[in-house]
Amino acid sequence: MKTTINEVADGIYRLSTYVPDIAPPAGLTFNQFLVLGDEPLMFHTGLRKMFDFNRDALSRIIAPDRLRWIAFGHFEADECGAMNEWLATAPHAVPAHGQTGCMVSLNDFADRPPRVLGDGEVIDLGGGKRVQFIDTPHTPHGWDAGVLYEEATKTLMCGDLFTHLGNDTALTEGDVVGPAIAAEAVFKYSSLNPDMGATIRRLSKLAPKTLALMHGPSFAGDGTAALLALADDYDRRVADRLAQRSQDAAT
Repeated sequence: MKTTINEVADGIYRLSTYVPDIAPPAGLTFNQFLVLGDEPLMFHTGLRKMFDFNRDALSRIIAPDRLRWIAFGHFEADECGAMNEWLATAPHAVPAHGQTGCMVSLNDFADRPPRVLGDGEVIDLGGGKRVQFIDTPHTPHGWDAGVLYEEATKTLMCGDLFTHLGNDTALTEGDVVGPAIAAEAVFKYSSLNPDMGATIRRLSKLAPKTLALMHGPSFAGDGTAALLALADDYDRRVADRLAQRSQDAAT
């Protein structure tokens, strides 16, 4: 197992660990993102068992103790399992997440008090980098779910949205929606609900130029179109599920 590094937008680095044993033969990548600035931020911590790989990879970009912020998409082991290892490594780092996640998880889990982020709140990292936290409850899953948007590079750190199988490339300009639909069929990882489409369409209004995926390649291109297409697919899935339940109830 090893962690590779690629710059997917100006000053934003993807640290990726490929695990072939998950959903073989395709396998699955686990990706963290480092946003440089006067106060560097890491989005996702990785699993605890991946900490050494990720720390060693990060050290090829900056000294790990320079980290000032640690954020993530929602409370799961692959998003934040190694949080306390990072907090021990970076003594000035502060965990940051939305109100729900802090109340129900981080206030107890994190070894350092978290910063509670409101919907739309911005952290100024300095050096021209600003990240905005956006609440996306239950999208794709987790009542504390949220994403980060880096304003200068127009990079949306998507969490589990657009999950892909495989390990083809670090950055693509190709189709990201089709592979995401295929992965949904395999994992059924999304908490299908009537608000999903609207939540994703709200993200599309940011007009991101880069989509930074937790699982799969980052995407460079028309982020608005990709998000709208994904929203349409979720609307279809929700409608199909509700229709099936109505049919089942009638029989």
